Amino acid sequence: MAEETTETGAVEGEGAKKSGKLKLILIIVAGVVLAALIGGGVAMFLMGGSDTEVATESVVPAKPAQAVYTKIRTLEGSPYFTVVVPSSDGRTHYMQLYVEAKSRDDAVDAALVKHMPKIVSNLNQLFSRQSFDTLRTPSGKVMLQQEALAAIQSVLQEKIGKPGVEKVLFTGFIMQ
Repeated sequence: MAEETTETGAVEGEGAKKSGKLKLILIIVAGVVLAALIGGGVAMFLMGGSDTEVATESVVPAKPAQAVYTKIRTLEGSPYFTVVVPSSDGRTHYMQLYVEAKSRDDAVDAALVKHMPKIVSNLNQLFSRQSFDTLRTPSGKVMLQQEALAAIQSVLQEKIGKPGVEKVLFTGFIMQ
């Protein structure tokens, strides 16, 4: 019986040592986690909450959606617009434009195709109002591009509730 008591006491002593080591490890782990949380909180406070969100976004840039280019075609299916433009010299001048709309949504592409007659009509009116002398300058061409973008965006805003198109490209621009 005496031997059983010593063996039981030895087993209890080892259990106490293991229990003490386990408690020490748990306390150390809890301390490290607490220190990390406090450090993160201090960093958030010092950097500011909204700046942290911006910094996180700039570290991992979001991949933009694939660009979708839609050719703006006349009602007959012609890939270009041809209009007569007046000039100060009294001569007749012609302008031929190939127009594409850039978006990042397939739904906008479908809306462009669906509402193409109205878009073409608005662009024909816009292009016919231009002056040859203004369009000869680079700033005149940029201005026409911005006006064409606004014309297309207004139609889409009316029809689908969002502008949809981010840029209008003139892939061909001929004047004579």
